[in-house]
Formats: sequence, C-alpha cells, structure tokens
Amino acid sequence: MNSYNKKKNKNKNKNITQRNKEQVKFNKPRRYLVFSILSCFLLVTLIFRIGYLQFVQGSMLKEAAVKQQTTSRIISPTRGSIYDSTGKPLAISATVDTVTINPSKFIVDNNETETARLQEKVSKAFSEIFGLDYDEVFSKVTSKNSVQTIVKKVEEDKIDKLKQWMKDNEIYAGINIDTDTKRYYYYNNLASNLIGFCGDDNQGLAGIEYYWDSTLTGTPGKIVTAQDAAQDIISNDKETYIPAQNGSNLTLTIDITIQTIAEKYLKQACKDNNCGRGGNIIVMDPSTGDILAMASYPDYNLNTPFTPNEVLATKWDSLSASAKSTELQKMWKNTAVSNTYEPGSVFKIIMSSIGVEENIVETDTAGNFSCIGYQDIYGTKIQCANHSGHGYQSLRQAMQNSCNPAFMQLGAKIGKDIMYKYFKAFGFFDKTGIATAGEAVGTFHPLEKVGPVELATISFGQRFTITPLQMITAVCAVANDGVLMQPRVVKSIENTDTGTVTTVEPKQVRQVISAETAEQVRSMMQSVVTNGGGRYGQVEGYTIGGKTGTSEPSPGKEEEGYVASFLAIAPVENTKVAILVTLYDPDESNNYGGQIAAPVAAQVLSEVLPYLEIPSNKTTITTTETAYNNLATKPLPDVRTKTVAEAKKQLEAAGFTCKTTGADDSTVAEQVPKQGTYLVNGAVVELYTSKDTVRTSVEVPAVKGYTATRAKNALLQQNLNIKIVGSGKVVSQDPIAGTQVEEGSVITVTLKDELDASLH
Repeated sequence: MNSYNKKKNKNKNKNITQRNKEQVKFNKPRRYLVFSILSCFLLVTLIFRIGYLQFVQGSMLKEAAVKQQTTSRIISPTRGSIYDSTGKPLAISATVDTVTINPSKFIVDNNETETARLQEKVSKAFSEIFGLDYDEVFSKVTSKNSVQTIVKKVEEDKIDKLKQWMKDNEIYAGINIDTDTKRYYYYNNLASNLIGFCGDDNQGLAGIEYYWDSTLTGTPGKIVTAQDAAQDIISNDKETYIPAQNGSNLTLTIDITIQTIAEKYLKQACKDNNCGRGGNIIVMDPSTGDILAMASYPDYNLNTPFTPNEVLATKWDSLSASAKSTELQKMWKNTAVSNTYEPGSVFKIIMSSIGVEENIVETDTAGNFSCIGYQDIYGTKIQCANHSGHGYQSLRQAMQNSCNPAFMQLGAKIGKDIMYKYFKAFGFFDKTGIATAGEAVGTFHPLEKVGPVELATISFGQRFTITPLQMITAVCAVANDGVLMQPRVVKSIENTDTGTVTTVEPKQVRQVISAETAEQVRSMMQSVVTNGGGRYGQVEGYTIGGKTGTSEPSPGKEEEGYVASFLAIAPVENTKVAILVTLYDPDESNNYGGQIAAPVAAQVLSEVLPYLEIPSNKTTITTTETAYNNLATKPLPDVRTKTVAEAKKQLEAAGFTCKTTGADDSTVAEQVPKQGTYLVNGAVVELYTSKDTVRTSVEVPAVKGYTATRAKNALLQQNLNIKIVGSGKVVSQDPIAGTQVEEGSVITVTLKDELDASLH
C-alpha cells in the first residue's frame, strides 16, 4: 500500500514539474512583451519630455541658464558738487570706506579659548582705531549674523591704520573694506537751511540737496560678465560694460561772502532781542531775481544734521522720541521759504504801488488822508501806533509815519476787487517757483468773504499770511521798474562727464506796475529812511529806500509773538540789492521793526554794497586824526623790529596802553592790532616777541544800547579796542557778543540816534 502511494505521488510530482516547465515556456514571451511595451512607453515619454523642454520651454531655460552663468556689478556714480556763485565749494562727495565683518570667520576650529582670544583681539582693534564702544563692537564680533557693519564712511587715515593692523597680526579673513562715498560740507552751518543735506545712502533729504537730488545723484552703471559654478569670473568677449553717469555740479546764485555777512548779523540780532522763534534774512538782486544770500537762525551743522543745534540742545533730553523727530524737522526748515507770516507795515509798499498805479492817489497831495489815532470801521476801532494821531497827511507822509488809518482809507478807495487783482499779479497767490524744497504759499481771505474790517486789516498787512520770499520778490518788482522776476537760486548746471554747462537763465514773470509808478514808490521808500521810521536803516554813502514792519499775532496765536521786519533797497536810483530782515517773537519791550530790524539791514548793506563795488558818495577821510562821536582816534605806529622797551615808550607817548610778556631787550615780532589801525586814546596794544607762541583770547561783551564812551570802557576792561561808526547809542557790534577773540582785537560798534518808539 505504501509503495503504491509513493509511486502515485512520484507520478503526481512529475506531472506538476512538467506543467511548470510548460508554464514558464508560456510566460517568458509575455514578460518580453511587457518589458518591450514599457520600454517603448518610457522612450516615447522621454522623447516628448525632451521635445517639450527643447521647443516649449527652451527659450525660458536658456534665459535662466544665462542668468545663472552671469553676474553684474553695480558701478556707483559720483554725486555732483555744489558751489557758490564765485566757484567756492559748498558740498562735495569724497571717497571713503565702510567696514563690515563676517563673525563666523572668527571661530577657530571648535577651540573656544582661541576663538574668545581672537574675538577679543579684533574687538579691541576696532574700538581703538575707530573710537567705538568696545562692548558694542564685541557684541557684533560674537554675533551669529552672517554680516555685521562695524563703521560706515570712514576716512582714509583710519582705514590705513586698520590695514596695517591686519598686516601686522596676519588677520584678513572676516574683515571687509568696501569703497563708499561721503558728503562733506565745507562751511558746516553756512546756508544750512538752504543747502540741505544727504542721508547715509547719499540721497538728498532736505533743501537743494533734496530738490535737485536726481540731477546731483546721476545714474548707476554696471559690468555684466560670466561666472563658473564656483562663482569665479570667466573672461570672455561678451562682457558688457555700462559706465555710470556721474551727477551734475550745481552753481548757486548765493555768494559765500554775502551769506556770511547776513548770517553774522542775523545771529546777533536774534540773540540781542531774544527772538523766541528766530529770524531770517534774504538778500536779492531785483534785476535778475538772484538770491545772493538766504540766512535762517537758528541754523544747524550740515555735517551732523541729526545733532541738535545750540537752541534745541537746551531741551533735547526732555523730549520724547516723536517730539525729537518733530523738532529736527523744524530745525532743518528754511523758514524764509517754508514758513508764512503776517508782513505788517512792509506790505504798505504794495498798497502804495496799487494806489499810484490806479491813479487813486498821488504821492505828495497834501491832506489826502486824516489820522486821529484810530479808524472806525463800522463800529470796530482799529488803532494807529501813534494813539494821538498824525493829522492830515499825504501818501508820502503816511508812508514815513507808517500810519495804519491812512492805509485803511487807501484800501477802501482801491476796493477788494482791484486789490486782489494786483495781489495775484505780484505773485502772492502762488508759489514763486524757487528751485528748492519746501516752498509754502500764503493764505488770504476768499474774495467773497472780504468785508470792510477784512479790507481794512489787509490794507496795512495783517490777517493774511505770505512767505518772506514772496514779500521780497514782490518788492523787487518795484525796485526793477515794475517787472516781477522769478527768484533764482541755481545759476548753472555742469555735466561732469562732458563738461557741458547749462545756464539757468533769469526768468521774467510779468510787468506788474509801470516804471513811472515804481520810481515814485521808490522815492517814498527813500523818504521813510531819510525822514521816517526807517532812519536806523541808513548807510553812509548810499541812498537807501525801505519800509519798517511790526505785525502783531492773530487772535488765538498770541504765543507766536510779534514779528519785526525791515525791507530795504539800495541804491534807490539804480537798485542792485534788496534785503528783507524778519525777526520772530522778539522781546516785548522793544519789538518795532524800525528799531531792531532796520539796524540789521543797515549793517549788512554797509558791508555788502562795498563788496559788490557799488560806488559810494561818501567823502574819503584823509586826515591823520578823525573824530568818531567825540572820541578822537589816531593811527597805530609800526613798532615791529624795535625792542620791547623802545616800543613801549613810543606807544605810551602816543597815548596807547601796552601789554606784553616779553623782556625789555627782546625784539617785537608782532603787534595786535596791526600797524596803521585807527584807535582811540588809551587803546590796548599787544606786543609779541618770537618766543611768544600763546595768544590770550577773551569773550566779546555785549554793548548794545551803550553810549560810545560806555562801550569803549566796557571793551577796554576786556583788553579790547573799539571802532565807532555813527552817533547816538550802539545798535550793533561786530564781532557779536559772546565771540572769542584775541586780546587787542578791534570791535566795530555802530551807533544810531534814538527814534520815536511810535514809528514802526
């Protein structure tokens, strides 16, 4: 039985094996077929993919490959320079360097001790070379960031020190020195509110720098070339070089000498009169519209524009972050262009021009106007500065007296429609178009809302606002035979790549009044200075025309205080210069424009007119001894090369006082003041020998309001000398109070006779 079963199983297994062999023979062709089909499918798919990449995405992939294989480097343009009208540089860009680091490069192979030592060494070097805080530098050196900036815009001498340190210590990896540019302003605060400044990226942020930014900046260039997978440059013929177009240079109309003079006397006036909101001065050429000077006080240092000036510094630490930002914006403002004010009686020049041009009034008809000390406008009494009244007056007399009732009467005769027509013609409703940033425009009552009271106040320059620039531009039309010129501050533009110079031509806007009317108004302005409230504006040797202004704050704005101003033209016959002095919120004890602003204009003009070589009719003094205000002066003899003993004897015999530390037998090498200087009796003369290398400085005392004798004594107490111009009491001094000068220096004081305080 068992043998039968074994045989049966054997046959059964044999049959199964036979069937498996037959099945294998059957499956092999099927596998070949499946494999072939799959291979064909993959091949077709690949062909389609290649075709898609080649024909559909080919151009895109080619472009991507080119981008991956090319690199471009930006070529920064050089920012254009800014010059004054005489060619002196005001702003230039110089090559500097920025230092950055890669902190990971200062990690030494997982060696914490060596890493710490290297980090400390590098941090110490940076802090010592660049004068930085060590802890701040160390935090950057040990930072996990990929790049940290150590210092920006560093001058060459410090970079040379860093390079030498790197060489001496054989440390190069991780320290990057990249070329950059830095903006420099030659004269720090000079014309700061007009010029403006640049940020760290050399983009203009204020003033002319901002307004002319695209012209000054230029256009960047670039170099496009190939690179390999390791980012190394591959030299080939397809390298593309697009040169940078450097920024253009600007030549301004301002003259650095005139600007310096204006700023000097503006600062003195603001300090002497405690002007709470500062002041500004504009000096303009009426025939061209050229701005010869535009000064604001307080100003700021263009090289450190984010540092508060001396005025702002007094309250800086008490301000919040937002308040600090607001105050900096105010500090940067060019108030002559960006701020508006009520012009006050200076505006009477415009009202007179309208009245004469329209044949409503003549300049010298007696009794045209009557003043009883006030004007009643429909029950509203508007006072004159002279409460007792001026009586009957001509237009010329009303100008001299700055009589408000007279001009209210004139305004009523003119009427609001004609008045506004001329206001538009004079440019008060529009910006002047001066090519600098931040120009504002005045605000007037809408014509339909001008009633009798509004008409009256407008007639003497109140209850509307204009900018100082609008005011002087309009009066320059009177000085220019009735022709209004657009203010010009940029004189020419130079393409630094080609050398081509484009002149910005003076632009005539329109004829506003006739030449005959302008001549008559100028004549009245001269009377204001010779016989009226503008007598402090006189300049010896020149004919000056002018008008004073004292405007009170509008209701609700009492905290702004009064505005004192004076507008002058010189000479009257063929005007070359106009000047507007505006002082904001002076002491209430003396806030009349004729008393505090007119002397400033006179001081500026007394230096500017001779500088411009405008002929003077002043008689030349040739005598060896001249009397100034009854204080006799005589020339200082030359005692150089004499012994100290001989020099003392000669000078004391001439009435002077000697001061020296030299031995009697030593030789005088220098004397202060210089030989030939005219000095009063008792003046101090400093004698120096060749061994005297130290000079003693003293602070100039304030002598404003003093008589000549009192001023002399106050200065002599400080070992300073005096030069006296005019008679009366001191209205200004040069150098200004608080200035540090060398002992023996001469301080020029200008005196004027006192005026009736009612004249404003």
